[in-house]
Amino acid sequence: MIGCHLPPYPELMDGQPDIPIGERIRFHRQARKKTQAVVAGLAGVTEDYLSQIERGLKTPSATLLHRLARILAVPTSALFGESPAAAATPGHPASGAIHAALASAGRDGAEAPDLADLRDRVDSAWQIWQTSPRRYSEAGPLLPGLIADVQGAVRALRADVNSAARREAARIAADMYFLLRTFTKRIGRTDLSLLVADRGLRAAEDADDPLRIAAATWNVGQVLLATNEADVAEEIVIRAAEALAPGLARDLDATALSGALWLVAVIASARNGDAWTARDRLREHARPAAERTGEGNVFWTVFGPTNAALHGVSVEMEAGEAAEALRLADEVDVTRCPSIERRATFALEMARCYDLRHEDPGVLLHLLAAEREAPEDMRHNVLARDLVRGLLRRARPSLAPQVRELAQRIELFG
Repeated sequence: MIGCHLPPYPELMDGQPDIPIGERIRFHRQARKKTQAVVAGLAGVTEDYLSQIERGLKTPSATLLHRLARILAVPTSALFGESPAAAATPGHPASGAIHAALASAGRDGAEAPDLADLRDRVDSAWQIWQTSPRRYSEAGPLLPGLIADVQGAVRALRADVNSAARREAARIAADMYFLLRTFTKRIGRTDLSLLVADRGLRAAEDADDPLRIAAATWNVGQVLLATNEADVAEEIVIRAAEALAPGLARDLDATALSGALWLVAVIASARNGDAWTARDRLREHARPAAERTGEGNVFWTVFGPTNAALHGVSVEMEAGEAAEALRLADEVDVTRCPSIERRATFALEMARCYDLRHEDPGVLLHLLAAEREAPEDMRHNVLARDLVRGLLRRARPSLAPQVRELAQRIELFG
């Protein structure tokens, strides 16, 4: 029987992120009159494991969440608690302003747009997003005005078909949309993330810039992974990586983008439950590219040996091979990664590994590491909040005070 604290209609659960993921899974399973045994069998897990997830004793991997969403015929966002038209996590005052700015044509200006200033502003926003522990609160207020100005510049220069300035405006717009793709995804606005990923691709095409087109495809692939469309993501990123192949011998940026695209294909394979293909693609495509390019951040993809190694950990974690994931993690120097988001994600994945091994001290240790790295991410990451919620339910007395303090800091309590 569905608990009385759950709303009577699935759509009413949207936009309520602090209903635990396990309760959402149980709700949608029961709404479709499916037993735990049937859903567990289709998902490739035991009935007991699914029961523990539904009771909040286990946190499912992203791969398992996507699989469950397909089985239950709901968007993955429904299990995360994301509303299609509102932010899914607390504290996003910029969300509405970003939406409004994207819906407008951009600011009118009597003077020619200052493209150098716009380039500096986009690059500065990206720098904040990848390096600041307060990246949500610092980058968010900058974005609505930046959207208005960049879109206004593109509109002002659109009629000048052969203009170098028009192509530069399109390049700036593409880079801004790349940033908006990751920002809107992280605040739970999957609808906006899809919109800006598409605009980024169109802007890259308007700029007639093959490398930006590849980067834009990488961004589209990231959104497709988030919306439970791993098959489509896999197809488009592999096609884009192969399109770059003729230029790899002479262009390290093209090599890096090809490797980044293959990393999306790696995760797509893992999401589809094919860990062996994921490992093969990592070994045959992504790692050789990373060895050739070294550490880098071409179009903010953070591609290099460290990121390739982190994806190796992710594959094992998604495959449920926690011991192997932890072994590989010991070989990674995450401090070499320039992105605070990737470093925090690594800490959260380690927390999930320890969760799989029933080792709560390890879970807490890595949650605290993620908080030190990116405290605002802990407030906005649904799975991080679910890990904390699980610890609150089961932590032994020696850990409970630290867990409660962490829950309070990330505003898990109302």
